[in-house]
Amino acid sequence: MKMTLKWINAAVLSAFSTIALSDDVSQVKPHFLEVPRVDVIGTKDQQFKQSSTSTIIEQQELESAHVMTTNEALRKVPGVVVRDEEGFGMRPNISIRGLNPTRSTKVLLLEDGIPLAYAPYGDNASYYYPAIDRFSSIEVLKGAEQIKFGPQTIGGVINHITPNAPQAFGGYVSATAGNRDFLNTKINVGGNGMLLDYTHKQGDGARDNTYHNVDDLNFKLTKAINDYHGVTFRANYFSEDSQVSYSGLTRAEYINFGGRYNPFKRDDFETTRYGTSVTHDWQISSDLSLITNYYYSYFTRDWWRQQSNSSAGNIATGVGCAAVGNGRILGLEVDTDTCQGNQGRLRTYDTYGVEPRLSWSHDLGQLDIGIKAHYEEQRRVQKNGTSASARDGAISENNFRETNAYSGFISNRFDFGDFHLTPAIRYEHVENKRKNGATSASSLVTRGESTIHEWVPGVSLAYTPNDQYTVFAGVHEGFAPPRTEDLIGANGGSVDVGVEKSKNYELGFRARPNKAFSIESTLFYNDFDNLIAVGSVASNVALSEGKAKFGGLEILGRYDFDNGLYSRIAYTWLPLAEQESPFRNVLTNAIVGGSASGNRQPYAPKNTVTAAFGYKLGQWDAMIEAVHVGRQYADFAETKVVDITGQFGEISSYTIYNAAINYKMPAYKTTLFLVGKNIFDKEYIVDRTRGILTGMPALIQVGARYDF
Repeated sequence: MKMTLKWINAAVLSAFSTIALSDDVSQVKPHFLEVPRVDVIGTKDQQFKQSSTSTIIEQQELESAHVMTTNEALRKVPGVVVRDEEGFGMRPNISIRGLNPTRSTKVLLLEDGIPLAYAPYGDNASYYYPAIDRFSSIEVLKGAEQIKFGPQTIGGVINHITPNAPQAFGGYVSATAGNRDFLNTKINVGGNGMLLDYTHKQGDGARDNTYHNVDDLNFKLTKAINDYHGVTFRANYFSEDSQVSYSGLTRAEYINFGGRYNPFKRDDFETTRYGTSVTHDWQISSDLSLITNYYYSYFTRDWWRQQSNSSAGNIATGVGCAAVGNGRILGLEVDTDTCQGNQGRLRTYDTYGVEPRLSWSHDLGQLDIGIKAHYEEQRRVQKNGTSASARDGAISENNFRETNAYSGFISNRFDFGDFHLTPAIRYEHVENKRKNGATSASSLVTRGESTIHEWVPGVSLAYTPNDQYTVFAGVHEGFAPPRTEDLIGANGGSVDVGVEKSKNYELGFRARPNKAFSIESTLFYNDFDNLIAVGSVASNVALSEGKAKFGGLEILGRYDFDNGLYSRIAYTWLPLAEQESPFRNVLTNAIVGGSASGNRQPYAPKNTVTAAFGYKLGQWDAMIEAVHVGRQYADFAETKVVDITGQFGEISSYTIYNAAINYKMPAYKTTLFLVGKNIFDKEYIVDRTRGILTGMPALIQVGARYDF
């Protein structure tokens, strides 16, 4: 019955996308049908006139730099800080404008306008991320215009664009190989409105005893039904079978063995994701269109591991486990097989929904209206094994979580000559349910429900006197729903945790005075009435909340010289990332971990820079890139001295260098390339959430691409 009601709701919204708005379609002038897709930004010309901060990482930039991970790509965007984890970018930790990057929970992730995360309402955490090779470009939108997307409207929206399906037959194959057993093979072939894209990646991670094996298969079909209707059908399959641990290093382990050390040889991480979507584009007239997304995804994740962080007590229960945990604290080289136990964190998610979006270009500007019905189901099980390599065990968690969300927005851009005023408002209604199933014959089944709703307003203004300059400003309220598990406790009772809310301001300008030079600069200030620090056994921080404020400056610039030289820079200055009140445990109201008014927020470096300098000459294209991340704290207390677990203490600033050389041979339709990542093999700490984690060591790769 529940499923039936959900599909009735979806059908009602779907009907919105098929109701005829003209009694006589024959009187409507045919309109050129574009590829059915929801863009966050759109074309470069559309971006230039937008009234919010926006960046497009274009295909040419991704390909010439031979970007290996999404982390590497997003560092080219000012205001974005990405914290590495395992080296392959499979679980990126993305921060926008100073927000905590852990599991990218403060960011809305989309693919062609469709939710990329498996539970953006109930558990917006990223344990899955497609290979960067899947995408042709990436859009990053901040500011008031992100209200048209949701539910996360605080940090920003990242929309990953997949390549268009070509009409003419063609494609390419490529292969890249390098040290640390790295191999990346790809085939992309299409024609007649179809596209098939397959990527296989494998190689060692950032530490010992880690290895990644990833397959990413995508199919895309775009067809014009007639002059007024077109559809895009997508289907994708993703799998990861990796040997990867969860715990970082203790202080003594890092001192004694270095950052590549990892004592866990049996930990295993496996994911599978199936996704499908249909986008229907109805060009009702030359100034009225309706795009509707229908989407479904299934995601499963099994992570078997012996330890959840680097503290001695946080290791699987079993014979010999305590000795292993204590030995790690002392910096001893332990045999983790003597720990006769592990934990299987098993997760399965179903996500589906429908979202029609109407756009009407009228005499005063453009009206956009959208509504969405979105559904999530989470099944969470923990099994405790009795050996280091066990893949089954006694159930200690048996949990089902359900989220039904209904939302809508209305936005209208009013054009007054060179001025463009865009007021917008969004509404979110979220229903959460949680059922804690029995884990033993004597345990109880508990249930709980919770409902939240919120209005999210905003307004932005742009002044574009010509095609060379735009000045823009905006203010909007930010909103992010709490996780289902944060709203409903393990006993089924409600938890008094508020929604995440903020007031966000920005003032910026864009300029492209000539073909050689372009720049965008934005001042921003985000004031949080309630900022949620998600509880985590890894970080030893309970679910907590408090007031905070962030402010700074973003600059993105590029200059192309006449002689083939080119340069670009993405710079973020974040002087303000301050706790305005102590963060308090939601359950006990106790101050968390030394948090105090005036302290700097954790994982919020004051300065980050990504700068590149390159040279194009004939068939050659060479580039070197510097990535700098300033020092940062790993906890609320601004702890400078590293504790024994390695989880608390300052993280020093670091700078790494990447390089790429491309040589094109047009006669053979072939490009040869040589790529280096962290070319000086710098060892640097990126994270202390679960103990000390270091970035990827030097990678040297060679490859070729053949176009046909």
